Amino acid sequence: MSGDRPAAVLLDVDGTLVDTNWLHVIAWQRAFRSVAEIDVPAQRLHHEVGKGGDQFVPSVAGDAVEERFGDALRDAHDVGYEELIDEVRPLPGARDLIVALKERGLTVVLASSGKQEEIDHYLDLLDARELLDGWTTSDDVESTKPEPDVLGVALKLAGGGPALLIGDSLWDCEAAERAGIPVIALLAGGFCAEELRAAGASATYDSPAELCSQLDAAGLVAAPAG
Repeated sequence: MSGDRPAAVLLDVDGTLVDTNWLHVIAWQRAFRSVAEIDVPAQRLHHEVGKGGDQFVPSVAGDAVEERFGDALRDAHDVGYEELIDEVRPLPGARDLIVALKERGLTVVLASSGKQEEIDHYLDLLDARELLDGWTTSDDVESTKPEPDVLGVALKLAGGGPALLIGDSLWDCEAAERAGIPVIALLAGGFCAEELRAAGASATYDSPAELCSQLDAAGLVAAPAG
């Protein structure tokens, strides 16, 4: 990573700290089948994971499907995902990464457009409420990734200053570019290193655990005060 050392780290959640991406794929696949009677291959759905529901449906199926079924598809996905959420597990080293970032003097904010109840579940799963300096939810933004809105809210919670995003998807990379901040990408969400780097990631690591073991190489030390 080049440029100013960060004062804050913004952490994506789904696919970065918790292993949810393929559960979202299952929920979306069932939603498209039940609501719109469309079979969408899992690979196609996975490619769009990381976008919020407002962006996801038209990206996958086009504007006509969005206009006719969009809200019903999102509702069906949410119901289906709620049935799967107890299967979510933290990714290896997720909590250790948060702890290590805080020990290095960094402000750490979760930058997610997930629903409040999902974020509450993940915070409890990670036992991270007392570690974090804040978090965002879908209630905080009108447009989700790849729009940079959620990063803007997270930056305000972090107090401004140089920041870096840790994410896992192409859409994290695009949102970070639009927000003007660098991004490190993890492969835990299922995207490959080559496409993440092409999308703007300055570096890639397999998991939170691998990044946690290489924080010096990643340049993750708080910027000096003043």
